[in-house]
Order: sequence, then structure tokens, then C-alpha cells
Amino acid sequence: MFTVLTRQPCEQAGFKALSRTPTIIALIVLFVSVVVLLAVTLIQIYNQEVFPPGLKYGIVLDAGSSRTTVYVYQWPAEKENDTGVVSETFKCKVKGSGISSYGNNPQDIPAIFEDCMLKVKGQIPTHQHRSTRIHLGATAGMRLLRLKNETAANEVLASIQSYFKSQPFDFRGAQIISGQEEGVYGWITANYLMGNFLEKNLWHMWVHPYGVETTGALDLGGASTQIAFVPGERVRMKTNDTVQVSLYGYTYTLYTHSFQCYGRNEAEKRFLAMLLQNSSYATNVTNPCYPWNYSTTSTMGAIFDSLCTMKQRPASYNPKDTITFEGTGDPLLCREKVASVFDFKACRHGQACSFDGIYQPKVHGPFVAFSGFYYTASALNLSGSSSLEDFNSSTWYFCSQNWSQLQLLLPKFNEVYARSYCFSAHYIYHLLVNGYKFTEDIWPQINFENEVGNSSIAWSLGYMLSLTNQIPAESPLIHLPIEPPVFVGLLAFFAAAALLCLVFLLYLCSVSRTKKHSVHAFDHAVDSE
Repeated sequence: MFTVLTRQPCEQAGFKALSRTPTIIALIVLFVSVVVLLAVTLIQIYNQEVFPPGLKYGIVLDAGSSRTTVYVYQWPAEKENDTGVVSETFKCKVKGSGISSYGNNPQDIPAIFEDCMLKVKGQIPTHQHRSTRIHLGATAGMRLLRLKNETAANEVLASIQSYFKSQPFDFRGAQIISGQEEGVYGWITANYLMGNFLEKNLWHMWVHPYGVETTGALDLGGASTQIAFVPGERVRMKTNDTVQVSLYGYTYTLYTHSFQCYGRNEAEKRFLAMLLQNSSYATNVTNPCYPWNYSTTSTMGAIFDSLCTMKQRPASYNPKDTITFEGTGDPLLCREKVASVFDFKACRHGQACSFDGIYQPKVHGPFVAFSGFYYTASALNLSGSSSLEDFNSSTWYFCSQNWSQLQLLLPKFNEVYARSYCFSAHYIYHLLVNGYKFTEDIWPQINFENEVGNSSIAWSLGYMLSLTNQIPAESPLIHLPIEPPVFVGLLAFFAAAALLCLVFLLYLCSVSRTKKHSVHAFDHAVDSE
């Protein structure tokens, strides 16, 4: 027993010496691992170097039926999934009417672009003029002119080509885009500006947002109107109105349709022609949609010199004859008369159809209504979303004003627009409610907007986004201090080291407790003896 008593303290001292060293080492490694993890993460987040990217520029001319607008876009040379991150930097409205009105004098077209193009040159660095692509896309106005007089349409485009080839930019042609393309590009623009395609993550890199619903697009131009959205139900894949759109690495199945002659201006011409047909007087016609105490005189040619009204021409048609329209300011009669612009009877009850027998799946999700939709809602003192009841009450109030009251009611007064807002409001009601089937419950999902941030909602941006797929990418935009693979490797290594140290310390703690318990039991046994 004497021998045992002299060896026991030596064993305790040896164990403590052996266990203290790995404990200290483990604690040091654990501390270093945690410090490195924190340091690497903070460096990666806050020490990014943002290099001025090689910016690229593009110019798109939206040649609509009533006006032409020039847009300048720019994007970093580094692209996201083959599609540029594009922003609008400049917009200029070309003076005068749309290019389709120059069918008889195409030689006068170049002069209307001069003022805007001079301003555009100042927006883009001179050394990049030659590499900046410029595109002109003509919409429904030129589509109608081509159907009416293809030679005149070609002469208009040839005059435009000749002018822009003399400019210092890389002119890529003037083309007449289809109604379907106009609808698709408008949908792309709306969803891009609303962030439904891309968002920035923690590392300031562009990623696809998770679980975001796309937004439908409603566009009302002068000669046509478009609807485009991703249906919530299975659609007829054989229909020409279903297209697949690929952007930023994702593919969307889209329903879109363009209604020719249902733009605001052409629809009103058809409405005036209908009033004339139903009138017993050949030179004086009452118009319930024009304000009370307002009258205007128009030539027959201004109404019937269009493909959209050609079938409504009277037998004794003379384009120089004049006709006077007198407003009665009757909102109830206006709504009733405007309905006749559409052919709702062509759609059978329960059929997936809008009007004129055109197939359409049930509208789904939120929508943005821009261009003519927005301008009309703005005149009614409405913007963003509202209830159908509010839209109707605002329409009734506006349409009940006489002509002198309207001049005080509208902040920006223009006679041609002011006299027609009442017609436009009732026309939009029938188009959206009886045509596209927006019920009272889902009407608030429509947002009447014309801009998001500083960018206009127009098909031209979607067109530019699509075109950037053909432009090669260049240098990266953001340089991270640690490359992502290295960063992930460091995180994994030091996290594993910290975890192993914690496990080892727990093991030492457990062993120490077991040893102390054994020594205590041994001492108790010795004391007993």
C-alpha cells in the first residue's frame, strides 16, 4: 500500500501536464479559425473593388402611329446570362406626327429627326459613336400604311435608311415590327423594370429573384392595342398567340395578342364613322362623348382615309366634305354607344375569348397598363391601382363637365386630347371589362403606370434587351477581393477546423471528468483502508 500511495500524485501531475498542452492548442486553433472566418467574410463584403465597366450604348426609335420617340440605353459590357442589364439614359420626342403620315412626302422625314439626333450625339461619348447601334422599329401606323400602300411604306423606310446611314452611328435598319413582337417587348419591359427578372444579392451580383410572379402588360397605342401575360392555366399550344420568351437563363410561356384598328385614335375614328352612319343629318352629328358646349368640324377624309374605317365609308364619299360634331356630354349614352366598336357577340358564352372571336385564356396575376391607358387614367385623376367603382365614378364626373370646365380641370390642356378623354375612358372600360374579362374583383390588380424609376414603360426597352443577346460580353463589372471558389474553400476549411476543435475540447472535458471521478473513488478507497 505504501508503494501505491507514493505513485498516485505523480500520475495526476502527468495527466494534467499532458492534457493542458492539447487544450491550449485547441483553444488557439479555435480562436484563430473564428477570427479568420469573420475577417474573410467582412473583407469579401466590404472590400469589393468596383471597376468602371466598359459601358455600351444603344439607340431605339419607337416610330408609333402618332409620334416617334428616341430612346438612348446603356448597359455594362459584362452581361448576365447573355442578356445586358440595360437602363434608359435619355429620351427625346420627335416633333410632328408619326412617320406613317409622310406616305405622300417621304422626302420630308429626315428634317423631323434633326433636333433629337443632335441631342443624342451629346449623350454618347464621341469615340463610341461608331460602335453604337441604332434601330428604328415602326408599329401599327406603318403596318396599316403597308397594307394600304406598300410602295408608300417602302419609300418612307427608304428615306429613313438614307438619313440614318449619314449619321455617325452603326445603323442597323428600319423595320416594321409585328403586333405580336410589340406585345412581347412591352411585357419584357414591364417585368424588367419591376425587377421580376433580376435582383442584386448580398455580393451585389445579379440573380433571378425566387418565387416572383411576372406582371402582365396592357399597351394602348394610337392604331393598335396589345395584351401579354403568362397564363395561370394550360393554353392552346397550337395558337399563334402563344410564344416562348428566353431571358436571363429562364424561359417563359407567354400569351400575347395585338388588335389592329383598336388603338385609341383608330377606335375613335371608327366610333365617329358609326355615329355618322346612324345620323339622319349628313353634316351635323351629335356626339355623346364630346363635352357639352363643344363642337368641331372635320373633313370626311380625316375619318375615312384609313383602312380601319374604309368599310364604313358612305356611298357618296368625298374626302374634302366637312362634318360638324356637337358634344352633348352624356356619359351613359357614351358608354352604350362605345360598346358597338367591339364585336362581343363573336365570342360564345363560356368560351375562352376576348372579342372578335379571338382566343384568350383567363387573365392571371397583376398587370401594368401603360401608354394610352395611363394617359387616360391620369386625366381622370387616377394613377396606380384603384377599384372599378372609382374608375367609373371618375369617368362619370369627367364626362359630365362642359367644355369650359374641362379647360380648368386638366393641368395640361390640349384640345384634341381633352375632347376625347371621355371616349377613351369608356373605351378602356369595355376593352378591359367586357373584352379582356377583368372583373370588379381583379380590376385592382391593374396598375396604370407609364414609368418605373426613371425609365419609360415602352416596347423599345424590351426590344433593346432582346438585341443585347447578340452583343458579346466584355470585362467583369465587380471584382471581389477573394474569388468565389477560394472564398468558399476558406469558409469550409476554417469552419471545419473550428468544429473539430470544439469536438476535441468536449472530448478532453469528458475525459478529465472521468479521470477525476476515478481518482476520487481511489482516494476514498485508500482512506477507508
